[in-house]
Amino acid sequence: MAIRQVREMGDEILSKVSKEVTAMTPRTRELIDDMIETMYASNGVGLAAVQVGVLKRIVVMDTTGEDLHVLINPKIVETSGEQTGSEGCLSVPGKMGQVTRPNYAKVVYLDENMQLAELEGTELLARCICHECDHLDGKLYVEKVEGDLVDVPTEEED
Repeated sequence: MAIRQVREMGDEILSKVSKEVTAMTPRTRELIDDMIETMYASNGVGLAAVQVGVLKRIVVMDTTGEDLHVLINPKIVETSGEQTGSEGCLSVPGKMGQVTRPNYAKVVYLDENMQLAELEGTELLARCICHECDHLDGKLYVEKVEGDLVDVPTEEED
């Protein structure tokens, strides 16, 4: 496993649409392992493959620190409600902004065994599902920010 470089806003790969995964290969397994390690090392709650420079429809998420999800070819099939809150992104370091997203999201995807699965989430998990799926379609959260991006407070400012 290895920590991969997270691509940052301005890198043109982040605006590209990712391609569907058709088979689980050793290389794809290695990518997923690297994505998980990179997400945790970066203190993130989600990471899409495009953020590490690979145009595959793969997302890893863990909003609690104890609930890892690997989603291959995810498709949001249902949303409801609304929530507005602060959102950040590993590809937009040091910044955050107010974004309105669904308060509930249901996604269908393939798991690491390429078996069909579904995941339902509310609040932070719903926000993360929507945020990461946007990445797969070449969209960054900054396109949805209400108002201006603000600097993330550093520990010295707390």
